[in-house]
Amino acid sequence: MPWFDAGVNLLDRRFNPQEIISNALDAGVSKLCIITTHPNEWDAAAALHQQFPQICSYTLGIHPHNAKDVVDSDYARLRSMAKEPGVVAVGECGLDFNRNFSPQDVQISVFEAQLALAVELNLPVYLHERDAFEQQVSCLQKVLPSLSGGIAHCFTGDTTQLTTYLDMGLYIGITGWACDEKRGESLRSAIPTIPLERIILETDAPYLFPKTLRPRKRNNEPALLPHIGEQISELMQVAPDKLRDSSYANTCRLFCISD
Repeated sequence: MPWFDAGVNLLDRRFNPQEIISNALDAGVSKLCIITTHPNEWDAAAALHQQFPQICSYTLGIHPHNAKDVVDSDYARLRSMAKEPGVVAVGECGLDFNRNFSPQDVQISVFEAQLALAVELNLPVYLHERDAFEQQVSCLQKVLPSLSGGIAHCFTGDTTQLTTYLDMGLYIGITGWACDEKRGESLRSAIPTIPLERIILETDAPYLFPKTLRPRKRNNEPALLPHIGEQISELMQVAPDKLRDSSYANTCRLFCISD
């Protein structure tokens, strides 16, 4: 079975999408989920799905950094576009109180609006959180009984936070952050407690180039997911192919992709 990169910022200006997809396929990564973070990315993500329908799925959402840019018509547009083929989740959405590029009250309002849309559209949520864990959980608990699942994208927290997300029924997205022994110390300690049926592998490329690779390059990309998977499999003490297959199946299950 090939690999599935459940989170790549393929619309980043540093990327040539065709080249990145070609590299991924050569490395045995057969499917990519394109993360969107702003309404100005949605049409481009849809176009890539149309060009590569068997490879690329995509999310529709508004990152908390961009919450300040939202206008009411964006929600109507998201509702309409979400019915198109290839859309697998609402997000990247959530709260980021670390950098506060958008006011916190605006972040919460935009996040709650997207949670409501996810419930209405029967789609899972693709979650971002930084320095806002308690508030994020509070928002999620309001809709949890009606929510069609979700993924804690690029999870970097500790075992306590992990347990909370698992108890909420969320999948746990793990990236190359796990390859950083210093910054990822808490995460690396938590990873062995993630059940195989709840872990999802992603790169979050071009960010988070794995520090266990040399020579170090500027940009991460989906072609490096097998290396990241091998590092995580060591932490979990499972065979890489078993982790690969479990993550692939979990991603397809969450995103309702038949394969």
